[in-house]
Amino acid sequence: MIIIKNKKQINGIRKSSKLARQTLLEVGKHIKPGVSTEFLDKIAVDFIKKHKAIAAPLNYGGFPKSICTSINNVVCHGIPSSKEILKDGDIINVDITTILDGYYGDTSITFGVGEISKQAQQLIDVTKKAMVLAIKKLKSGRKLNDCVGQTIDEYISTFAYSAVRQFGGHGVGIKFHEEPLVFHYRLQEHYDNLKNNPILKEGMILTVEPMINASLEWEVKIDENDGWTVRTIDGALSAQFEHTILITKNGHEVLTKLEEENL
Repeated sequence: MIIIKNKKQINGIRKSSKLARQTLLEVGKHIKPGVSTEFLDKIAVDFIKKHKAIAAPLNYGGFPKSICTSINNVVCHGIPSSKEILKDGDIINVDITTILDGYYGDTSITFGVGEISKQAQQLIDVTKKAMVLAIKKLKSGRKLNDCVGQTIDEYISTFAYSAVRQFGGHGVGIKFHEEPLVFHYRLQEHYDNLKNNPILKEGMILTVEPMINASLEWEVKIDENDGWTVRTIDGALSAQFEHTILITKNGHEVLTKLEEENL
């Protein structure tokens, strides 16, 4: 069931979303060659604790760390480690979810480490723009996949990229993961129903978080050893950006966008 949030819940989720974004940008200040992903995790934990909140991923389903750090061909759910050291030319997605006063905010950015290749920069730019284009379509009365999946598919197809299908966005705010599931690709006709492609309503809060692979191969694999780390099956680079969005009467509000940020 999709949870329609009331004013009190929206205000709480808005505050948590702002904190998630502030945390993400704080972590971003420390991304450079020679830094471990374990150190980035510590930066996030300290910042979140300072603001009297907690990190949602820690122990969620057994996840061992407080943030996700996904490097190069890691699509999502990368586990921070003291042995994982950033190198010049890497790209890294940092995914932050906070719980503040019981409410969740969820956001991510893919950063370049040092000097990155033109190909890596293009992937980052295209992934961010795909997210932005989809978000701009969100409005009460429209269908979710018409706004998100179709928009992303149409845009990235000109770059011979693909959107990961095994993972998607989701409702968020009262719980970490709520309905609906947000598909980042165009649904085939027999899946295009009100469950998979619901009509957007005022008070819905969801994430748009496309994971885009730098190849036409959208399938991914989960690491058999840690049970979490998701990688492209062909070794291609993958990038992701994520915002938490409120559907409003006349459009939408990006809850994880700070005033000084431009989408």
